[in-house]
Amino acid sequence: MESQPLLSTPSKFPSWTLLLAVCSVGIGGTFQYGYNVSIINAPTQHIHKFLNETWASRYHVELDPDLLTFLWSVIASVFSLGGLCGALIGGSMAIQLGRKGALLMNNVIAILAAILMGVSFPAGLFELLIVGRFLIGINSALRRFHGSSRFQREMEDIQRECFALDGEKPKKPWQLFTDRAVRWQLVTVIVMTMGQQLSGINAIYFYATYIFKQAGISTEKIPYVTLGTGACECLTALTCGFLIDRVGRRYLLLGGYLLMTLWSIVLTFSLTYQELYSWAPYVSMASIFAFILSFGLGPGGITNTLTAEIFVQSSRPAACTIGGTVSWISFFTVGMLFPFIVKGLKQYCFVVFLLECSLVAAFIFLVIPETKNKSFLEIKKEFHKLNFGGKSKEKETELNERSQLHDEY
Repeated sequence: MESQPLLSTPSKFPSWTLLLAVCSVGIGGTFQYGYNVSIINAPTQHIHKFLNETWASRYHVELDPDLLTFLWSVIASVFSLGGLCGALIGGSMAIQLGRKGALLMNNVIAILAAILMGVSFPAGLFELLIVGRFLIGINSALRRFHGSSRFQREMEDIQRECFALDGEKPKKPWQLFTDRAVRWQLVTVIVMTMGQQLSGINAIYFYATYIFKQAGISTEKIPYVTLGTGACECLTALTCGFLIDRVGRRYLLLGGYLLMTLWSIVLTFSLTYQELYSWAPYVSMASIFAFILSFGLGPGGITNTLTAEIFVQSSRPAACTIGGTVSWISFFTVGMLFPFIVKGLKQYCFVVFLLECSLVAAFIFLVIPETKNKSFLEIKKEFHKLNFGGKSKEKETELNERSQLHDEY
């Protein structure tokens, strides 16, 4: 008897309920995150004025410029501290309240934050602005959904990985620091996460207007910076997923950091010659947009994916916890220190990021293997060579045997 061919399920347009759910999650989650990261850049001068007026009316003295810079840094960067707290409590909140309950609570926090920030001006309390920014940072703990086309493939890979690991228990974050088998994976996560946050992208999101002001440039010449950054983010979101599976993670990361190094050089030169040439401000604006595009197509879209790919199941949750913690701390560091860097270096402020991006690019070239079309165990085998070199043949043999078993399985 001839076997009947399996009927393929025709692809259908998602139901309106699913479509509305995705839109609700997007607008209620990632939209709020992106808005609150970048929107602080536009009202810089108004917030400075608000701080000065509030301080003068309260203490009857002028606000010291250094203290003004510090307060402005706190307002901008406290968002990242809230994000760190949100990342730490997000998992337990989702377990206790469920996904729907966590989303609802997330938006209650967002509403409370908006109210506090909204009443800070009429109440004359800039402290409410700081508290509101902290709360909106907490609002930022959400996850992306996988498409159904990849679900089956990933589940099969996970099952093979479970079989090869032979019931190995999940590890705690502190255990990874003493486990030689994941040494270079952990170094990679820390370097890539720090590289992503310290690359200069957050400085642009928070302080683009402030950069031009401190460099002695009229911000009226750059009226579309905020609008342009949003357009660049949309473009990278549409193209990044397409490129990841076709070009490969390593090449996109390497290319992204090299291009960011290039645009940092161009931006430094254009900021230096702003007063001499009328076209220089537009080169600065174009450099900022190109920097954002390079970030989105490289480290912005791949760093978190890479973290999930280079660790097996037993180490992955702990690695994500470490990566998230490093990410938010780095985010906070940039937010706090960058205004002082701009104040000191002025138009040369992006030299710091130029050096950082070039160093991360060198690390990627020398250390990170390509993970495209490789299973978790194959990627682990690549890092095994870095972790043990030629000193541990027994572990390599054991890993090969398990790999063969999972292929047969």
